[in-house]
Amino acid sequence: MSNTPTQNTARARLNQAHLKDLPRKTRDNLRNVAIIAHVDHGKTTLVDAMLWQSGAFAAHKKQEEGQDRMMDSMDLEREKGITILAKNTAVRRGDTIINIIDTPGHADFGGEVERGLEMVDGVILLVDASEGPLPQTRFVLRKALQKNLPVILLINKVDRPDSRIAEVVDEAYALFLDLDANEEQIEFPVVYASAKAGRASLTRPADGGMPEEENLDVLFDTIFSAIPAPVYHEGAPLQAHVTNLDSSPFLGRLALCRVHEGVIKKGQTVSWIKTDGTTERVKVSELLMTEALERVPALEAGPGDIIAVAGIETITLGETLADLENSHALPLITVDEPSISMTIGINTSPLAGKSGKMLTARQVKDRLDKELIGNVSLRVLNTERPDTWEVQGRGELQLAVLVEIMKRESFELTVGKPQVVTKMIDGKLNEPMERLTIDAPEDYLGVLTQLMALRKGRMEQMVNHGTGWIRLDYKVPSRGLIGFRTEFLTETRGTGLLHHVFDSYEPWFGELRTRATGSLVSDRIGAVTSYALAGIQERGSIFVEPGDEVYEGMVIGENSRSDDMDVNCVREKKLTNMRASGTDDSEKLIPPKKLNMEGALEFCREDECVEVTPAVVRIRKVTLDGAERARATSRAKKNNQN
Repeated sequence: MSNTPTQNTARARLNQAHLKDLPRKTRDNLRNVAIIAHVDHGKTTLVDAMLWQSGAFAAHKKQEEGQDRMMDSMDLEREKGITILAKNTAVRRGDTIINIIDTPGHADFGGEVERGLEMVDGVILLVDASEGPLPQTRFVLRKALQKNLPVILLINKVDRPDSRIAEVVDEAYALFLDLDANEEQIEFPVVYASAKAGRASLTRPADGGMPEEENLDVLFDTIFSAIPAPVYHEGAPLQAHVTNLDSSPFLGRLALCRVHEGVIKKGQTVSWIKTDGTTERVKVSELLMTEALERVPALEAGPGDIIAVAGIETITLGETLADLENSHALPLITVDEPSISMTIGINTSPLAGKSGKMLTARQVKDRLDKELIGNVSLRVLNTERPDTWEVQGRGELQLAVLVEIMKRESFELTVGKPQVVTKMIDGKLNEPMERLTIDAPEDYLGVLTQLMALRKGRMEQMVNHGTGWIRLDYKVPSRGLIGFRTEFLTETRGTGLLHHVFDSYEPWFGELRTRATGSLVSDRIGAVTSYALAGIQERGSIFVEPGDEVYEGMVIGENSRSDDMDVNCVREKKLTNMRASGTDDSEKLIPPKKLNMEGALEFCREDECVEVTPAVVRIRKVTLDGAERARATSRAKKNNQN
């Protein structure tokens, strides 16, 4: 996967030379389209509506099961309300089939977006009628324009009371211009829709109004007219591109492919062209195609079809299935480089092994290697420790989702604080920058600008829509946003909206101190008592409650001051034979602040890490021994003075 885009272009040009004299044809009964958008703008809801209106399911089935967002099949996707994996479905309209790729809207899963765009001939850019284009909208649109794919602009949620349809359309045009779209790309059709209501129209409704049509027929017609049919060369040898991977309990690994040229048949022996350029003869033991959300067996597939192939156990992304006698490779899939990293290793705490089953370094490494097979945007590097690895990805959320999945698979892990991935450019140290968009009530303008100043943020634009809310656009170092979300929500009383996406690399900005508070650290092992917590809770926020097990070096709360404080949270009340008024009253404790996975990773400082088990998530010091931590702090102070 290390080929650069330039190398891939040259490779493609060389390997497609055999097609130049063959007549070009189109498959007019097929369309391949991806739906791209910012997170939570309604992509998956729209796909659901298209499925129901195409007759893919009986209308009563949804009501009986009470299920929506059928494309979000993972438990995590349903819990978080986001799409993590790109998935495809097929909708039949008369004699025409539309293959739809539902892509993630979050830039942390951008590798899924890039793979999805390899399978299609056009995209539907979906934009919220109130929020307008946001950072991830820019990210996914830039990828589509780079591949020269035609775009349909769909303004969704037009029935929102705070919709501003005309302004959002103008903002979309401005975004196209800002991304250097050519004349053909900027002449896109605009569809106005309410995906939740299953309605779409070419006529702009009034703000907050419903599209005049009562179904999505207009959208389907626009797809047929604006998205080109797959083009192929008559008589060309087979070329099928592996763009995704899946697995089946019965068939093993499945290679999801887009057939670019020729025909592939069940039982056929083909040439498997690997990423290193070597070839191998393999048999297509099973061929599957998608109907609605089901994969069904097929005897053959032609140009433009999206298929699943079984029988090749070690096939991976970007590889090509080709004709035996006349094999030509397609370009490898390239994705943006990772910008965030963190360490993942075995659980080394004194309480290790109490709830998980996957505990060894070999099991952790095998699981990380398995993740690499299907995730082109991840990197796994060795560290100085044989039981710890550095995992690099697109963002905190992507890495946190990986750890959450491993946690649910009964792994016990030690996870380090997220760090940025730096680069040396022209002999200078450069760090990743994020394009940040904040939507918040205008009352919080002062505190937000102060927060961003501490993080070396540079304001690009400020817009006041006259509704009492403001939009702030910043460019800010990626490391300044690690752990920022919790503080942001606290300062805006939970009302603010925060979105960011990787933008570029810029010279190192110097030291950033984004967390002003210290940690309350347990100085011994034992069970937490309410008597001990009653005396400690005055010092700051507490993360544990009576009865929880703790150990030396475990972070049990947030200190209100900047320094760390070792505390005894297992101390018990001494028994006496005296009774006095009020002494036997129960202790009045403030409810603990419970941190989830993302919250724990955000809270961590450089000398802290997160212990992850199936039962509990704990924050701990990297060095558990209090005396050793004190000596290290003393040495650091002496070095700073010198």
